Amino acid sequence: MEISNTAKEWFSRRRFGLFLHFGLYAIEGWHEQDQMRRHISRAEYGKLISKFNPTGFNADKILDLAESAGMEYVCLTTKHHDGFCLWDTKYTSFNVMNSPYGKDIVKQLADACSRRKFSLGLYYSVADWHHPGYPNQGRHHELSKPEKGDEPDWEKYMEFLKSQVKELCTNYGEVRHFFWDMNVPGYKDPSINDMMRQLQPHMVINDRGFDEGDFGTPEREYSKNETDRMVRFPRYTEACNSVGTQSWGYRNNEDYYTAEFLISSIDGIMSKGGNYLLNIGPDSRGCIPNEDREIVSSIGDWYNKVRESFGDSEPASELTANREILLTRNGNNLYVHIPSPVRAESVILAPLSNEPSSAIILNTGKTVNVKSEILPTHWQSGKKILRIMKIPRDAMTGETLVVRLQFSEPLPEAGASTALEFKG
Repeated sequence: MEISNTAKEWFSRRRFGLFLHFGLYAIEGWHEQDQMRRHISRAEYGKLISKFNPTGFNADKILDLAESAGMEYVCLTTKHHDGFCLWDTKYTSFNVMNSPYGKDIVKQLADACSRRKFSLGLYYSVADWHHPGYPNQGRHHELSKPEKGDEPDWEKYMEFLKSQVKELCTNYGEVRHFFWDMNVPGYKDPSINDMMRQLQPHMVINDRGFDEGDFGTPEREYSKNETDRMVRFPRYTEACNSVGTQSWGYRNNEDYYTAEFLISSIDGIMSKGGNYLLNIGPDSRGCIPNEDREIVSSIGDWYNKVRESFGDSEPASELTANREILLTRNGNNLYVHIPSPVRAESVILAPLSNEPSSAIILNTGKTVNVKSEILPTHWQSGKKILRIMKIPRDAMTGETLVVRLQFSEPLPEAGASTALEFKG
């Protein structure tokens, strides 16, 4: 079953999302893969359910933070690798309803999204350290071996998985985004995504499930090929990273990325046509840590000023030979993305030569001088080259600068196709 045009449209326009890793692991505050990485037995880890009582969880406050940062969708870990479920599922007792909290967290977030017309995404881990039928064999993101009493049976586990996913796609209103994770065996079954699309016609599904999905999902530090600054993504892509370097779930004494680093990462992905899913981890009370909130707010301060350079814009870095910047375009507007730290007070846009009718730094709203002239470094061409001059390189430290050049005549066509491919 093919992805709908409505799904393509919303995902192409809503480019920035909030990722939420939340579960029992927030109680210990070490890592979302606590059970496996610290070799905790299932029985011992399962005791955490009696302590899970996130009375501070407030879906509206989370969406307030997301919206203020310019985000337009949210994705919640409904079940991570530990198998603990944040919804009222009929298929395992290892769920939030059997904790002291006793309330359906997925429903709370879904209701808030519906009320506020905010797009809802759900994450689901294929790997499962709790279900006795999942074949833990010591592969990546698995327990080293089955625990006592387990009866590994892939077919039975898949029936469990499909039943749970059907619940998620049936009981929580419109679900626009689905994030599979850790199909460790590499099992293929396109009928699963087909079933989900029948239930949720406007859903986009990632590539970590049982077929190639609709979009790619690079995460954390990207390979050189994935970050080539001049290459647009060949298919639709949603990159993801967390505000913390050590964990996706809540961690005591987390080592945080700088806002400057994350801004540069977000700009780099979006300028090539991708979406960006930025993760935070609520603590054991269900509250967003202050550090997470401050980083998201700082990024939002930048993003809201420059977001017009993304949205309806398309990648256009092929228009220049300058490998130190990125370009996007929308009609006769060309957006020049200058990463921090700014190397020099001018940016050369060879081989472009036409002067724009206006040039504005979106970060500040102030104009900047541009000129087309023959430059010493490009003397051999004998042609005029467009140059942005006197950039306030020291006054705007810590964030990627975006300059909007508005031309009175159409821009030349970029060298590569601008159409991103959805697969599904």
